[in-house]
Amino acid sequence: MGNFSKKNTMQSNWGSACPDSDWGFGNDSRFGNDSRFDHDSKFKKSCKVCKSHDVSACKCNFKAPVRELAAPLNSDCVLVNSVVGSKAIQKVAEATFPFTAFTPAIPAGSTIVSVAVVPNLAGVTRNTRILRDKVVNIGLIPVTITVTFLAPGAATPATAVLSTSLPFQEHTDFPGACPEDMVVEPPLAIEGIFAQPGVPVIGPTGLVTADAILVKIVLRTTITVTRQVIVDSHGGICDVNERRCETTTTPTTDTLPAP
Repeated sequence: MGNFSKKNTMQSNWGSACPDSDWGFGNDSRFGNDSRFDHDSKFKKSCKVCKSHDVSACKCNFKAPVRELAAPLNSDCVLVNSVVGSKAIQKVAEATFPFTAFTPAIPAGSTIVSVAVVPNLAGVTRNTRILRDKVVNIGLIPVTITVTFLAPGAATPATAVLSTSLPFQEHTDFPGACPEDMVVEPPLAIEGIFAQPGVPVIGPTGLVTADAILVKIVLRTTITVTRQVIVDSHGGICDVNERRCETTTTPTTDTLPAP
């Protein structure tokens, strides 16, 4: 190690690390008046290092990295949904239930006083498929059926309840529709509810019985068929799939999901 003198503890045989003025924090110190230690006059010096006048290290002007956006589009064409057609349609949901389907079971030969049918539109399930020039729609609508009846020989009416679902289906002629098109259908609206006792049905034993009730609900909606097309800057239109409407010799077979 060097021989440090008493006058300057940093003076060695190899010389001083910095001039005396640096130890006295003079004007040529590496801690000048433009130091970032402005809160303490003791440290109000520059960042110069031992006679170096390069203070660029003190100018820390950091910038956030520039975010790269997605690659710009290189086409003036747009993809849109073209309307093939739109029409208002009706669907009919109906089923016939024997007296024994209700709880409690309605005795055979009972007189039906009233039938109240409460549909649950929020629970409707629909499955829609497109054939060429035709839209097929199949679904179920949940209902609660309450029957007020007068059993044979009884003087006071009783009630029986059945919670079930009525199936509905409809196939709508739609010229121009193709299997790869899309269907937009708003929620169903109810146009009418009908109930008719005495309609023949096959009972639990396999025999035809008139101790049954037919329940029918007429529904209304609108079917809109759309197709994806490309539109250029001049308004020209071309189909995304120009072969979407080609016919096949094999009929469409589709097993729809259970509700």
